[in-house]
Amino acid sequence: MTKIVTAEPLGAEALGGDFDPDTLGFATTKELEPLDAWPGQDRALGAIRMAAKVPHSTFNLFVLGNAGSGRHEATRAELARAAAERDNPNDWVYVNNFDDPRRPKAIRLSSGKAEELRKVVEKLIDDLANDLPALFESEDYQTRRRSVEEEFSKEQEAAMTELAEKARARSVAILRTPMGFAVAALRDGEVLTPEAYRELPPEEREKIDEAVGKTEDELEAILKHVPKRVKDQRRKVEELNVAMAEGGVDAAISDAMAQFEGQDEVIAFFKAMRKDMIENAELFLIQEEGARAGGFPVATTKHYTKPQFQRYLVNVVVSQADGQDGAPVVVETLPTLSNLIGRIEYISHQGTLVTNFTMIRPGALHRANGGYLVLDARQLLTEPFAWDALKRCIRTGEIKIFSAGERLSLISTVSLEPDPVPLSVRVVLVGERILYYLLTALDPEFPRLFKLEADFDDIVPRSPETRELFARLSASIVRREGLSPIRADGVGRLLLESARVADDAERFTLNIGKLSDLLCEADHWAREAGAEAIREEDIETAIAAADRRAGRIRELSEDAVARGTLLIDMDGARVGQINALSVIDLGGTRFGRPSRVTARVRVGSGKVVDIERETELGGPIHSKGVMILSGYLAGHCATELPMSLWASLVFEQSYGGVEGDSASAAELFALLSALANLPIDQSFAVTGSVNQFGDVQAIGGVNEKIEGFFDTCARAGLTGRQGVLIPVSNVKHLVLRDRVVNAVREGKFRIIPIGTIDEGISLLTGRPAGDRDSKGAFPEDSVNGLVEARLTEFAEVRRRFGQKRGKEGEDE
Repeated sequence: MTKIVTAEPLGAEALGGDFDPDTLGFATTKELEPLDAWPGQDRALGAIRMAAKVPHSTFNLFVLGNAGSGRHEATRAELARAAAERDNPNDWVYVNNFDDPRRPKAIRLSSGKAEELRKVVEKLIDDLANDLPALFESEDYQTRRRSVEEEFSKEQEAAMTELAEKARARSVAILRTPMGFAVAALRDGEVLTPEAYRELPPEEREKIDEAVGKTEDELEAILKHVPKRVKDQRRKVEELNVAMAEGGVDAAISDAMAQFEGQDEVIAFFKAMRKDMIENAELFLIQEEGARAGGFPVATTKHYTKPQFQRYLVNVVVSQADGQDGAPVVVETLPTLSNLIGRIEYISHQGTLVTNFTMIRPGALHRANGGYLVLDARQLLTEPFAWDALKRCIRTGEIKIFSAGERLSLISTVSLEPDPVPLSVRVVLVGERILYYLLTALDPEFPRLFKLEADFDDIVPRSPETRELFARLSASIVRREGLSPIRADGVGRLLLESARVADDAERFTLNIGKLSDLLCEADHWAREAGAEAIREEDIETAIAAADRRAGRIRELSEDAVARGTLLIDMDGARVGQINALSVIDLGGTRFGRPSRVTARVRVGSGKVVDIERETELGGPIHSKGVMILSGYLAGHCATELPMSLWASLVFEQSYGGVEGDSASAAELFALLSALANLPIDQSFAVTGSVNQFGDVQAIGGVNEKIEGFFDTCARAGLTGRQGVLIPVSNVKHLVLRDRVVNAVREGKFRIIPIGTIDEGISLLTGRPAGDRDSKGAFPEDSVNGLVEARLTEFAEVRRRFGQKRGKEGEDE
């Protein structure tokens, strides 16, 4: 790398450079093999691969990095590769718990068997719905039932006949009335009327009463046995029905059970279903409303859809019957509580909310069980109860369904308590770095449950190898997005812009999203121009168009300077005044703009007043920078004297917050100028931070800062003297726009790197900074000599003032 000479203007070749298309070795990206990997992300991809294979339940993964780095796509691709090598997970279904319907049972089945079980059960119900009614309408059943009913009738009739004969022998009749049976005396074969009864002699009435009473007692004894006989008849009919139902159900269900031999939970379900079907065989005999009589059946075969058969259905929660090969990779884009752990739905029935096991709906954890679940961390953390539910499921190793209303005790509706489903899943969260660090610091459970992190890099070193990888990456983007191929000069310009996005001439950005957006827009301009490939000028047009769309605020700022509203001097010289550079970030754009910094000094007690901090407009980092320059001044000049300086520093016409230390060098230059009473050349702007030893340190946004001052100067008219002083450590970050590079090449603008405050103040004032001689003194006419002389003068004034105040006190 070429050695940078400080305090000397940089040549155009040091401002970011370009790529020679001839060195790329291809005409268009059609000739390149697409890249099926993510360059520069070996560390992150290794972590993802490890998480995909480690079996321990707590080795879940957090994928961290900036948006656009390809985190989501890379994560899905790596997990898909790992999932393809694993066995298909189990299916899960919910079935009715016939002993306690509020607690449905979860059944595990081998892969692909859930849908098979559902269809087998539906066919079983359909078959029984057709066979059982026919069985109960058969001649055999009718004959056996009539036999039971006739047996009861014969017993009852025989008892009543015997009693009737006894009654006649006693001249008593047994009469059937609408209210039941009545007993009355007979006279000459006719029922004795009450009037005739009262006319009889007492002895005869007594005999009649005795006969009637005896008959009533015998009748009552017979009638007392009627309920028992009816019960016996009903029991025999039920036994007959059970026997008939058993035959029909066993014949149908044995075939179904044979298909799931060896799966104990399914066999147990079929046995419980068999018992319930036999006990509730009448469910299959319910006549459908509107059904037609006669030999033509109702035109439907889906009997399992009828309400009375819901109790026997199978609710498929997870099924691998779609031809999936390997473990599932589930990406849940809306990780609400119900979307994660499932939910129980309700329907309104006669003003009441009701539910059953068929209304249990699976969540992402059910679908990902046995595989991988990918979630966006920010979305997850903003959903109520979702984060807590996810941690509980991982910690307990099971999925238990509940609702937010139940958690808060806001509803009293009777609900279900389904069996929890055992959980075996690798959870992958994708989010920003700040979320990972906050969770690590604030949630004690997070480090225990998410033990792996995949940190996606933002940049990759610039080299011939990475240049080739990025060329292939651009070919992949083009093919994926359906764009025109890119010419070699277009790839060169894209790589230059990649370095620009990385804020580093020695690095390429790994923000694939930004590069993809740029190519999509460049493709539009290429098609507008009728070009068959994306050219360098198309990418330039796309960059310029994007800058113009986001340039309204920047143009207003430049206009304020041009019209004199914002006071910025770009020529001449002023004492205690300098142009500092800052970067404004708004939305998706950022730009640099100059600000005037001024300093005033007088005798004082050694305090440097940061007006921004005093007015609460300065942030802590800016305040730190001011304190550092105070430390530099105290340790650099007049070190043997008490600091007797009062100074004020301010960003003129700044009405918003000021943060960062990138202006601390400019503030120190203004302060030295004010102390030395030497004017600063206003043709320069300065950026850089400073330490207590006077070293100028690197800052961010150097490209935007230089371009901001250049555009301001270009609008007023370039003089050839204008330029920017930057830290020498920022030279490697320079990737400037062509307008600045061309102006430097033509000698119209200067960019000068500096390494120390002494180098900078010499350039700004045209006066040597000065070094101490063997006696420890600065040259009198140097900047440092003048500053030290001024500080010494302040100390002497302060001393004399103190003596005078002391003498006045003694006189008094």
